[in-house]
Amino acid sequence: MIIEIVKKLTGNNYAMMLLVAFLFSISSDASSQQQLRIMTYNLLNYPGSDTAVRNPYFRTIVNAVNPDILVVCEITSQSGVNSFLANVMNSNGNVYSAGTFLDGTDTDNAIFFKTSKINFISNTPIITQLRTINEFKITDKIYHDTLRIYEVHLKANLGDSLTRGAEVDSLRKKTNLLPPGTNFIVAGDFNIYSSNETAYKKLIKDNPGDDGNFLDPMIMTGVWNNSSYASYHTQSTRTRSFGNGSTGGMDDRFDMILYSNAVKNPGGIKFVPGTYTPYGNDGQHYNDSINMPPNNAVGQTIANALHYASDHLPVYASFEFGNATAYNVKLAIEGFYDSSMNRLSRRDTVHFYLHRTVPPYSIEDSSTALLDTLTLTANAIFRSAPSGSYFIQVRHLNTLETWSKSGGNAYDEDSINVYDFTSASSQAFGNNMVLKGTRYCLFSGDIDQDGTIDLSDIAIAFNEASNFSTGYLPADVNGDNIADLTDIIITFNNASSFVSKITP
Repeated sequence: MIIEIVKKLTGNNYAMMLLVAFLFSISSDASSQQQLRIMTYNLLNYPGSDTAVRNPYFRTIVNAVNPDILVVCEITSQSGVNSFLANVMNSNGNVYSAGTFLDGTDTDNAIFFKTSKINFISNTPIITQLRTINEFKITDKIYHDTLRIYEVHLKANLGDSLTRGAEVDSLRKKTNLLPPGTNFIVAGDFNIYSSNETAYKKLIKDNPGDDGNFLDPMIMTGVWNNSSYASYHTQSTRTRSFGNGSTGGMDDRFDMILYSNAVKNPGGIKFVPGTYTPYGNDGQHYNDSINMPPNNAVGQTIANALHYASDHLPVYASFEFGNATAYNVKLAIEGFYDSSMNRLSRRDTVHFYLHRTVPPYSIEDSSTALLDTLTLTANAIFRSAPSGSYFIQVRHLNTLETWSKSGGNAYDEDSINVYDFTSASSQAFGNNMVLKGTRYCLFSGDIDQDGTIDLSDIAIAFNEASNFSTGYLPADVNGDNIADLTDIIITFNNASSFVSKITP
């Protein structure tokens, strides 16, 4: 519709193309993260003799929360996974899948996820003194961000704090080896009673030399079994004994979701503040059953479901996938650039690297993006680099490696950054560009990508032209998909000028 209007108003196809490119650039730069809800739930020895009775209650809860990912503990078998998937998760249609189940010692953990949103990668067991901890590795289907979810069910009872501490040691040995900046969370039934407990301290301890610690979105100091923390308690939903569940009413914060430093810091998967929820807890049921009227958080129907399904409340939180920093880099490639039309001969892939501005100029982040023919802009996406000053290194199929201006350039991880190589020769380190029309361009002709345009590049161009080679190939210096005399001339002229890369 918009295109047709523009045609009628302008009668100009080129104007139409500019508008389409402009609209595309807006849509590319717009923030389009997706939030995924992750829930953890202790299912209370599922399946059991009362499974058929409890399934409708579980269905009520899952349908109300609508999690994108559900990780569970106290599931005892593959048949239990199959039953929960068929009778609870997919009761309203084929929406969820289950990840690979590993039958370990004692009760086990499992993961269910929306098939339309999540790719399941792996289930890796972490063996502890008692129960297995599972690392569920997933990616989202839009941005392909990777998240490791550790599901735990630590040893119960107040007197078993040392065993819980040993289980956390096994977990930390794994997370401490992950590269800095890795996105991971830990969820499940921790059976931890206070912030002073050994297991909790080991979870959150920030050791020098590793990035394996966890952060708690709730600041809760001291013993958690008291009325001041009533809003965060997850066990027990009951005050009377049935179905092998614990009693005593809501008085313990056993079920939690904690996350890594990368999830806190900008650039990666992000925890969404204000979404951490012990589902069904209105803070008014301390030492009472969750379904004692009134329940001001979820109402009576769901409160009853929470009461009869399990002796734990589920906990959920939202996480934002697709967080990244856009760097709109404007550049022109000498061989591709038509100065009369102010455009490139074709869209092409360009590789960008952010280097620190102090020796040895190490790479902090990298990105691959398409350089647009009309806007001369590539939308480079960086996910790891913190705010600071960086050199931008540019590499392309047959273009001379070029770095941004002396001293580097500012980069803000919370903003869309812009850098224009075309505006002045000083925008390149060592003024290493060529003026073509009104635009400064990166030199073309480094066909073998050795940092110098010389006889070896001329020889490659000559040989390909002699063979009448066509298609996407390095010897096609002007981007017309044919290796011919034009490519040889561009390469020869730059070789005659002894053009080489200039770097810090």
